[in-house]
Amino acid sequence: MTVTPIDLFASFIHLDQDGTIRTGGQAGDPADGGWRLATFYARTDADVHAGRWEVHPEAEKVVSCLIGKMRLYLRPQRPGRREEEITLTAGTAAVVPRGRWYRIQLDTPCAIMALTLPRGGHLEERADPGHDLTARAGARPGPATS
Repeated sequence: MTVTPIDLFASFIHLDQDGTIRTGGQAGDPADGGWRLATFYARTDADVHAGRWEVHPEAEKVVSCLIGKMRLYLRPQRPGRREEEITLTAGTAAVVPRGRWYRIQLDTPCAIMALTLPRGGHLEERADPGHDLTARAGARPGPATS
């Protein structure tokens, strides 16, 4: 087997349950099983769909800030509570518990790495009508990536 460098920003890394590691530019079929490692640049809040909550009911998720600074918010589990805010700076990560709704907001452009099971994830619009992510200074629309 020839070993070659992998462009983490152009390929997903699939960690199969049988110990096999595959790479590719496609997200792959979630029914294949195994974990997916994804690395991407986020320049604006739109790049991390900050206006939506995300959840992975079948697995925990590691969210890592490789470059930049961002905030990871965990949705309150009980009414009347505030969101939990975790600041992630270059070289730090957090584990989002299985089944816990979360969102990301950027303080600066970031390089982000995330690891989770790709199946079963859901997105939900934030109920807060006061959030206008494109109005933030320097914000430009960009592709949504999870």
